[in-house]
Amino acid sequence: MTGPLEGPSFALASGLAYGVSDFVGGIASRKVAALRVVLVSYPVAMVLLAVLALVVGGDISRGAVVWGALCGVSQAFGVWWFYAALGSGPISVVSPLTAVIVAGVPVGVGLALGERPGAVATAGVALALVAVVLVSRQSSSPDAAALPFTPKVAWLTLGSGVAFGLNFVLIDQAPAEAGLWPLVFARVTATVLVLVIAVVSRNLRAPTGTPLRLALLAGVLDTGANVAMLLALQASLLSLAGVLMSLYPAATMVLAIVVLRERVTRWQVVGMVAALAAVAMIAGG
Repeated sequence: MTGPLEGPSFALASGLAYGVSDFVGGIASRKVAALRVVLVSYPVAMVLLAVLALVVGGDISRGAVVWGALCGVSQAFGVWWFYAALGSGPISVVSPLTAVIVAGVPVGVGLALGERPGAVATAGVALALVAVVLVSRQSSSPDAAALPFTPKVAWLTLGSGVAFGLNFVLIDQAPAEAGLWPLVFARVTATVLVLVIAVVSRNLRAPTGTPLRLALLAGVLDTGANVAMLLALQASLLSLAGVLMSLYPAATMVLAIVVLRERVTRWQVVGMVAALAAVAMIAGG
């Protein structure tokens, strides 16, 4: 039996870990190709998840393998397309659009599957979607003019957002009695696909020095984010947990302000306040 706050708590913990992981991985990707960072973080998360799955136990059923593998495919392509969009278009446009699509997919699928949150929680979901856009919003930067938002970048952005959003949807279909095994199969599949992409793009080379250490840390954070994600989906509605986990840009933004001394816009502050209000509405509704 789970308490009313357990699902939202796990969802927020997952979003926090995802946000910190994105920050760490982003710093590492400033020094080496992003794909080389993932070449380390994904296998690390795979090994850690496998160890945790053995400790926790669970039924390795067909559902655990199938849904986990499908989730891994969405993870791999989501990362690939997201980095491709960031490398080809304006970050100030790609980032917020991806974030709102990620939030919208589990909400839409959850409602389509018959989920009916209460009125207050539904209003909280709507407010959280607005918060995702505002928190992800960046001030205008030189790359917005140098790298236009072309149709190719638009399709990459759409594809990455849908793929990341499906990550929540697909793993939510895995049987609860499987424990953490669906996450293991997801990471195995994603790791294999990333390795194939690295070979094809001639990036099959692990980073060294600081980027390597950051990639290892990202792998640990990714492990925690995935475990919290699964627990959140098991304890809450897909439409509610999905939108709370999609508030991950808030953690990334706070770290950018504290560590990198980046400036925060007034819209991002409004987004943070809206996110806090949305969390309270979803948890209480």
